[in-house]
Amino acid sequence: MTSFDTSPTVTAWRALLALAVVFVMLATTGWSAAHHRPADGPREIALAAWARDRAAGHPLPDAGAPAQRLARFFAALTAGQRIALADKYPSIVGNLNGAPVTLRYRANRLALKQAAAVEKRRTYDEALSANGRSEATRRMHRFRSLLGEGRQILAFDPSGRGRAAEVFGDLDRADRVSVVVPGVDTDLLTLERSNRVNSAPVGMAKSLYGAERAAAPATRTAVIAWADYTAPAGLGMDAALGVLAAQGAVRLNALVGALPGASDVSLVCHSYGSVVCGVAADDAPARVTDIAVAGSPGMRAESAARLRTDARIWAMRDEDDWIGDVPHMEFGGIGHGADPVDPAFGARLVSAAGAAGHSGYFEPGTESLGNLAAIGVGAYGSVSCATADGACRRGISGEREGRRA
Repeated sequence: MTSFDTSPTVTAWRALLALAVVFVMLATTGWSAAHHRPADGPREIALAAWARDRAAGHPLPDAGAPAQRLARFFAALTAGQRIALADKYPSIVGNLNGAPVTLRYRANRLALKQAAAVEKRRTYDEALSANGRSEATRRMHRFRSLLGEGRQILAFDPSGRGRAAEVFGDLDRADRVSVVVPGVDTDLLTLERSNRVNSAPVGMAKSLYGAERAAAPATRTAVIAWADYTAPAGLGMDAALGVLAAQGAVRLNALVGALPGASDVSLVCHSYGSVVCGVAADDAPARVTDIAVAGSPGMRAESAARLRTDARIWAMRDEDDWIGDVPHMEFGGIGHGADPVDPAFGARLVSAAGAAGHSGYFEPGTESLGNLAAIGVGAYGSVSCATADGACRRGISGEREGRRA
């Protein structure tokens, strides 16, 4: 790690370098926002029907209502009425913050079955190009995979590139919840991988869940693979700007605010996901005790103090991670601000030993994963700092302390 030089000459050179990087990205990948697919019709039709329907003699609440209002609505229904709504409107109930999580799992299983059937029909559609039919095949296989026994899908929307979230553990009974927020190129087709398993959101979360259980067997923990936002597609202009991060931050805070129980929450944010977490920090619910970023291009803040949160801010970067060569600055809306692993930023710097590059932070046996797990379960005394003096643990009196010291 190098010192943070803010002299005018260095700042000017960083600005020029950032612009050069953006021009290269535009030349090679284009403005990815222009290629986002519009929302599919079936969900819009379902939303219109939901708005006209009733349950227990009362109109259904607006699908965008606050989670607390939706929770009260579902609590007033009988079990049969809740199930009937989930079965009738799976694409809506499966994505409602405030609906019981087990009901959302049920709804999303049905929504996945319906979506898989749609994609199966598309694989035989001669009106589609060969590439279109191939994509339909890939989507069908992804949806069928998500229907595997025991999988707990908390959110699912096949519109456009698609969004989803999966839970590992018992979310209703958890004392500690970690939310894994992934970065660029996250969508339904990249939600999980058969090779480089732990570089995809589901693999990251599953690996973290295993490490948390090993770190604190007596702690009831749950981990969410949260791919329920529109991430940049490739290293184009979207990845250099904060528009998608701002939209994702609203969705992330809505999720956290609607989680059941009173569990402490850690945000575990990788790559562009750390931009989302940085924007979300200002309005994050008080139950967020820790925000840990790995391989971050910046958090759209000049320092940890500027994030305006009581959560502890932790940062790590592997020495071979290419993200370290990206200009950590913001100029005219381009770039994401200061480097979180620069000591001047003020984050708690933790070891990423063993991570082996930008996509290896969640590999079993690495210090990076062990540190993320220790943070997730509140075992702060087990965190390995990036420096020998243990500075990253300074001011924390013991395990499971609820706020940042």
